[in-house]
Amino acid sequence: MRVLVVGINYAPDLIGVAKYTTEFCESLADWGHEVRVVTAPPYYPDWSVPAAYRSAWYHRERVNDVDVIRAPIYVPRVPSGAKRMLHHASFLISAAFPMLSSALRWRPDIVFVVAPSLLSAPMAALAARISGASSWVHVQDLEVDAAFEVGLLRSGATRRLMAVVERWILRAFHRVSTISPQMMGRLEHKGIAPARLREFRNWIDTSLVVPGDNQTRFRTELGLAPSDIVALYSGAMSNKQGLELIVEAATALKDSHPAVKFVLCGNGPVKPTLVQMAGDLPNVKFLDLQPLDRVSELLNTADIQLLPQKVEITDLVLPSKLAGMLASGRPLIAMAEPGTGVATEVDGAGLVVAPGDAGALAAAVVALAKDAPLRASLGAVARARAEQKWDRISIIRSLEREFMALPQRAAAAGHRVPQPAIPVRTIEHVATGSRRRSDTPGRLFSRPSMRPQARGVGSGKE
Repeated sequence: MRVLVVGINYAPDLIGVAKYTTEFCESLADWGHEVRVVTAPPYYPDWSVPAAYRSAWYHRERVNDVDVIRAPIYVPRVPSGAKRMLHHASFLISAAFPMLSSALRWRPDIVFVVAPSLLSAPMAALAARISGASSWVHVQDLEVDAAFEVGLLRSGATRRLMAVVERWILRAFHRVSTISPQMMGRLEHKGIAPARLREFRNWIDTSLVVPGDNQTRFRTELGLAPSDIVALYSGAMSNKQGLELIVEAATALKDSHPAVKFVLCGNGPVKPTLVQMAGDLPNVKFLDLQPLDRVSELLNTADIQLLPQKVEITDLVLPSKLAGMLASGRPLIAMAEPGTGVATEVDGAGLVVAPGDAGALAAAVVALAKDAPLRASLGAVARARAEQKWDRISIIRSLEREFMALPQRAAAAGHRVPQPAIPVRTIEHVATGSRRRSDTPGRLFSRPSMRPQARGVGSGKE
């Protein structure tokens, strides 16, 4: 099976959507599928493209048996609402050529789009339609709703227009998936038929992130005492998380509970503001984003995992960092409303406090800091939940089965497909092989005359 994946974030970005898109693609490639990715240069969460990837041209590479095509995009240094729109629009424009070229010449069986960026999805739906492939859009977060809820965009007329466009885009796909039951409910409310909806949650490799001793090298590097209680946040630092609440909680506890230390690990546009807020607080430490081979050690440094969240984005996202927190075997403190996706996942594995309430966060940290047996029992539940509900292989296998269940048609006897005319700097070839093809066209257009006819296609591989 050939799978064309379109998503703005991919490795070597380390966190967020990139991690899951990369692991998904590499798993499919490991299991014998042919995978091609159209993506952007790495830039997240620093919103800066590394020197090795700065180019106004396309770049192609072969990474862990995945064919990766990087399209040049605009990356704002300070991502305001309008600049984010330009950022996503630039990916739509630059990614269109490799998407359509792959559709016409490489002939995928599945076109799988990861949102964000939803703006690139119509072109991907068109690529699926003209190639006769099945189409699938995976919603990692409800980016349109979130942009308005956190104030990046404000106009009511703009919101109504974007809601109509969003609904039109989502309806162009055979399948729509997202990462939690609550987000599925929101998509259904947006007009997506339940029969077309699937839950495809994020995951963690529970063999790589395992509970361990909290006396790690990080404690030494940060100058922490063995008896200190560490409350850790690790992830992107943007305006969605409400990270200022952690600094406010630290300020409240700096004199009354000096053994409680807050560690914020990550990068992003609000980090300078957080560092300035913390000033010379002795109980707040900052770390940069850590490499993957130190993630388990980092999470084990914590006695308590922190998951702040603004009330405005309740159930618009299910933070991807949650899986790693659970797998670490440490109790969580999550800021969420009762009945939301985050509250449901954390129930029994930690404490849930009201979003936006720094005082409640501080009180929860103190409660866990004082009660080691409670931390241990909640942490054990967290680890068990990660193993039962967040295991990487079982989740990706379930999506593979969904892919195989989509309508297919037999391919004709193979011949080598010509190399697509994509302007690239680095091109690597792979061996030929036979495959099957999808025969149900997408629904981006409604006129029957635009449906591609069933036909035999070459089974050669570039």
